[in-house]
Amino acid sequence: MGLMPQDAYYYLYGQNLSLSYFDHPGMIGYLLRFFTELFGTSVFVVKFADFFITSITLLSFYKLASYFLSKQKLARALLLISSTIFISILSFNSTPDVPLLLFWTLSLICLYKAIFENKKWFFILGGIAMGLAFNSKYTALLLQIGLLLFLLFSNKHRNLLISPWLWSAILVSIVVTFPVWYWNYQNDFASFAFQSSKRTQSISEFNISPKYFFGAIGHQILLLLPVLFLVFVSFTFKYCKRVLIQFKLPQAKTLFLLAFFIPTFVGFFALTPIYWVKLNWMMPSYITGIILAGMFISKKLLKIQILFSIVFHLLISLQILFYLVPIKSDDTWVGWKELGEEISALKEKNASTFIFSNDNYKTSAALNFFMKEKVYAQNIIGLPALHFDYLGDDLTTLKGKNAIFIDSDKRFKNELLLEKANPLLKNHFKTVTQLAPIIIKINERESRKFWVFFCTDYQPKK
Repeated sequence: MGLMPQDAYYYLYGQNLSLSYFDHPGMIGYLLRFFTELFGTSVFVVKFADFFITSITLLSFYKLASYFLSKQKLARALLLISSTIFISILSFNSTPDVPLLLFWTLSLICLYKAIFENKKWFFILGGIAMGLAFNSKYTALLLQIGLLLFLLFSNKHRNLLISPWLWSAILVSIVVTFPVWYWNYQNDFASFAFQSSKRTQSISEFNISPKYFFGAIGHQILLLLPVLFLVFVSFTFKYCKRVLIQFKLPQAKTLFLLAFFIPTFVGFFALTPIYWVKLNWMMPSYITGIILAGMFISKKLLKIQILFSIVFHLLISLQILFYLVPIKSDDTWVGWKELGEEISALKEKNASTFIFSNDNYKTSAALNFFMKEKVYAQNIIGLPALHFDYLGDDLTTLKGKNAIFIDSDKRFKNELLLEKANPLLKNHFKTVTQLAPIIIKINERESRKFWVFFCTDYQPKK
């Protein structure tokens, strides 16, 4: 599979080491830096890093599930998680969820041992794992929330709420997350604001949108496949009914699993009628959710789940190998390497120019990966550019230079020129001349199109 824009963007993280980053903490970037330093920079190595980390996550899941399930049900749980689309996505696409699910699972192993096996030192190890999970993605905060909720509702373990071991674990987790907090402090809490302010405002407006709700259901069915999703819904309804109507709490081990499932899965689903919840936000809940599903799923349903899995993975494999259905989006694995080669050839004819794009990060990050020189983003024309704004670039050094601007035609229909260039270009360049578009062929079929502009005499934003 070719490079995804996310692969390239988080690789960029690793090539520009920092305590944290604008849109996420840096764990995925650190891991990609480690693997590429060890094995060299290539698309294969980036994908191998995701595959290796996700494989450890599966092994950790197996260990965690063994604390709750019989051998037969343990085998079913392992088949369930391995059959899902979400675990496949994590194994070949670099996102913060790759390390998040690993450290989430390791956190639960440590907390289980500390609580149920009375091995108190595992509280400290759990604190470290929870901190590393937060250094992967902010949704890991739900680990501490789940832990406190479990102890609050568990009659048998409520006394741990006043245990110094518990609060030492939480303190350790906070200490481990210090780099993220310090980076935010140094940068006016830009990352926290980016992840929260707009979303909080959107949720507070409380605009009901059925398409958000049904879109979320569709995404979850895709990631989990229909059988597992319905099992999730079934046992969620069962336990919620038992607690809210019959006032009966499940036994301690089941309550532990629910404490790390309900807040994430049900919590985010509760937002879907008024907010577009991204498909990967619920992924951490799948770890304990699939263990719970392993308790209930029958052999017949498991076979149906695996049949769905085979069909879906076969279709995905055919799409990756033969690119049967064109993807009208920059979220694709095709064309980036070829674009890099075309732009490199164009750059050789205009040696003193710099290159930039305008689509948040995708084209710029992909070109940075495949080209041997720096490629800039939309901050060149005064627009916010995610972590490109925090790379320390002094754009005034580009003043007076010429540039090549690349713009992706996401809805590629023909080879015509763009009727009107981005007006912001004329605010920063003396002249803007459109060149012939770059057409990328995949399997002898024209599949992607990029508009190209030659811009002269750059004037950075004052």
